[in-house]
Amino acid sequence: MLQTMNRSARRAVIGAIGLVLAAVAVGVSGAAPPLWGDRTANAGSIGAQPVGPPLKTFPLLARNASTGKLRAYEPNGTGGLKSAYELGGGFGDATALVQANVSEGGRGNDLYHRAAGTLYYTAEHGNDTKVVGGGWDIYNTIVSVGNMGGSADVDLIARDAAGDLWLYQGKPDGTLAARIRVGTGWNGMTLVGRGDYTGDGKPDVLARSSDGTLTIYAGTGAATVDAVVGTRYVVGTGWEAYKTLASAGDTDGDGKTDLIGADTAGALWLFKGTGNAAAPFAPRVQIGTSGWAAFDVLF
Repeated sequence: MLQTMNRSARRAVIGAIGLVLAAVAVGVSGAAPPLWGDRTANAGSIGAQPVGPPLKTFPLLARNASTGKLRAYEPNGTGGLKSAYELGGGFGDATALVQANVSEGGRGNDLYHRAAGTLYYTAEHGNDTKVVGGGWDIYNTIVSVGNMGGSADVDLIARDAAGDLWLYQGKPDGTLAARIRVGTGWNGMTLVGRGDYTGDGKPDVLARSSDGTLTIYAGTGAATVDAVVGTRYVVGTGWEAYKTLASAGDTDGDGKTDLIGADTAGALWLFKGTGNAAAPFAPRVQIGTSGWAAFDVLF
């Protein structure tokens, strides 16, 4: 059941969404309140001003394919998800949506989104939506899987039409360093991840190929051309059964990165990470019964 936000939180969210869309329309950054609004009534410690080490657990965000509205599902601490709350509408025209913990030393749940070829960044507790840059329509996939390049901040990876994969190292203000090529031949893959799946402490990329094979590309922790990822570990086949795949990090709170999949019937499944590259996931556990087919993006 959808959780209701208090009146002031709802006003903050609606106002923020409107200003984000206005910024998109004029092509400049605007003085917007926090995109996510005041989430303390619903989100507990994650909604409060964050302190401490970088986050390893994140809310699962979902876009409704027909309405363009975003919903947020906070983890309940045991592997499941709390009731959803609305983040607002107007995101139907976004051609990429990426959640990344950039701000406040890695404690902020921030948003990158692309509209009309321009990439924008909004910090969770910031006061503006800034333009990162134009020309991002050359990429058909943009995701963040964590700190791939070994710097202090999380990065973006983007795939172009030729199948080349590129690393953009993040900066504390949400801007990005010059791109570095991760590798070639990445076309036809669904890319996902939000942390370490092999147990070596370095974020990895999960890639599902067109035949349904899921593979871990282990991160090396080095921002080196064609050497950002190294060893490949085949997880298994049959992953085409899932309409969407996403990671909210360590969803069950055991210190290991997990994977979430929504199947074509609309059920939601959690694959608990083991930290063992040879067998990276425990048997799946159902954490949502129906309705998840309505979302075209989980992130």
